[in-house]
Amino acid sequence: MDISDVIRSRRRALGTSQAQLAKSAGISLRQMARYEAGEQQPVLSVAVALANALQISLAQLAGQVHYELDFSGDWWASWQTSKNNEPRVDTHHLEITQQGDVLYLDAQRARPVEEGSYEWRGELRLWDNEALMGWYRSTDAAVRSKGTMYLALHPHGTFAWGRWVGMSYDGDVITGWGVLARSEAEAGAVAQNLIDLGKPLP
Repeated sequence: MDISDVIRSRRRALGTSQAQLAKSAGISLRQMARYEAGEQQPVLSVAVALANALQISLAQLAGQVHYELDFSGDWWASWQTSKNNEPRVDTHHLEITQQGDVLYLDAQRARPVEEGSYEWRGELRLWDNEALMGWYRSTDAAVRSKGTMYLALHPHGTFAWGRWVGMSYDGDVITGWGVLARSEAEAGAVAQNLIDLGKPLP
């Protein structure tokens, strides 16, 4: 992939027009059109501005690094948690929106709020197609839960597993296993295996 292809495909993936991208990068629309058509290559300072506007690295802009994993769509999150020191696994349906190597998570409640569940949002960054690191926080006004996540990515990108650490009903610093998967059944099965054996797969 050359620079013109990267600019064009990333712009479209972000749902941005040429005019919007040109404005974000601080260049003219005419110049932007030349870059996308492959008629000219941006100088380094413009390439940095374009990479920032496209939310990618310079190496990605140059076509040297590819992030081909697509996480967008419906997922399930299973978390080892507790309420009143009673252990359990909560499984939330969530939607992931991906922009480059950043994933935006929007999760529903796993169970009614009076049972200690809540809606939450989070953000994860994909590192080297191997790991996801980020944060989460409750979007329910009366719930203070928030924290961080580290998840290792399965080689095929079908699920990710790791740990969350954060504030919970049972304390200010609580931790447990966490799983993201494309299906509810897989999320629950991997989470249970982690709890039983400390490994993501049987």
